[in-house]
Amino acid sequence: MKRYFGDRQFYRSMLVIAIPIMIQNGITNFVSLLDNIMVGQMGTSQMSSVSIVNQLIFVYNLCIFGGLSGAGIFSAQYVGKRDMDGLRHTVRIKLWIGAIITALGLLIFHFGGSSLIDLYLRGQADAGNAAETLEFGNEYLTVMLTGLLPFCISQIYASTLRETGETMLPMKAGVIAVFVNLLFNYILIFGHFGAPALGVTGAAIATVISRFVECFIVVYWTHRHQEKNPYIVGLYRSLYIPADLIKNVIIKGTPLLINETLWSAAMAFLLQCYSIRGLSVIAAMNINSTLQNIFNIVFISMGSTVSIILGQQLGSGKMETARISARWMIVFSTLTSIGTGLLMTAFCRVFPLFFNTSREVRILAGELILANALTMPLFAFTNASYFTLRSGGKTVITFLFDSFYVWLVNIPLAYCLSHFTALPVVLVYLIVQGSEIIKCTVGGIMVKKGIWLNNIVGD
Repeated sequence: MKRYFGDRQFYRSMLVIAIPIMIQNGITNFVSLLDNIMVGQMGTSQMSSVSIVNQLIFVYNLCIFGGLSGAGIFSAQYVGKRDMDGLRHTVRIKLWIGAIITALGLLIFHFGGSSLIDLYLRGQADAGNAAETLEFGNEYLTVMLTGLLPFCISQIYASTLRETGETMLPMKAGVIAVFVNLLFNYILIFGHFGAPALGVTGAAIATVISRFVECFIVVYWTHRHQEKNPYIVGLYRSLYIPADLIKNVIIKGTPLLINETLWSAAMAFLLQCYSIRGLSVIAAMNINSTLQNIFNIVFISMGSTVSIILGQQLGSGKMETARISARWMIVFSTLTSIGTGLLMTAFCRVFPLFFNTSREVRILAGELILANALTMPLFAFTNASYFTLRSGGKTVITFLFDSFYVWLVNIPLAYCLSHFTALPVVLVYLIVQGSEIIKCTVGGIMVKKGIWLNNIVGD
């Protein structure tokens, strides 16, 4: 039993990092759930339009995440080494990466946003609903573009704070931001307190306001507490970054950026495959993903925890400790996801009733929720394995393990089943999700071999 389960002290130290991340993600996703219910009260077209645009914005968000993650690997190990100069350099790299990705995102969405939304409206739907959904989508996207820059800056600062072990402040900033989002959604979507009822535009404005609030809190706190964040002193006095570090971050980070970009694009493409079966599928998928995000909190947060703990242990040269810690955290993440998956099944019929949509959409959403609950432990195992491999700088392997697999297996499977068979969309979805079992096997083998046990910031 000791091989797979740690002692009380280990779980206490692990949860000190994990719980604030879980709370932040939990509150964020819970308020997002309320947001979706509010938008869902306006009708299926509005709900579908917001779902489509958020899927596109999700690609940008994960590009930021992937771009910062390469430098983040070095940040966590520099913290373990107590090298503040190295940490300061990695933050500068994050700033450059974030600026480039945000500029590209604004250009793509500004000039090609309407065409991207239209890709999801070519299924079995009448032209009136498709045109209405496109109009709502364009309104929502136009406003959401304003929030890309503050989101980017927030992620740069918050990710660095977490890598240094400061998880409480990003959690507090996230909590405040999501409640600001909820408040302004209530006011601007429905027109309360004398404000105009702006519908999907109001939902977008509320999200952008919350982005700026979160950005201000994180940036202000970091600079006000220089004694806790010594790396921030002199950060902007120079743009200097050692050439060797730039080279290493590019080598280690580029596969992560490509991975997150391709993976998020794959998720968007998968939704497009399912949308061939009609707009009702997009609405049902939105309901399903809203609840899924709530119940995925534990294992998603454990991924960040794994990368922080293992990164610091590897940076300080504690290889055998890291090997044992990885095993314990993977087991913990998988077992807890079995419990959350069972709990999720209890909501498969009740949750869709909160949305103002058709009976067909509600039934379909409930079946998709059940399929997600059944496959959740598979995703928990692969998520923990992915972050374990990534903590030691094995970014090319994680690229093959993650996005390469999705494009090689999941997308062809989804495309063929949705286009060339008459299988119900729920069964198609379950088959695609269930193929994760292959990644579980491969991930388990690579983690066990210990190929990720590397100190990448040693002298």
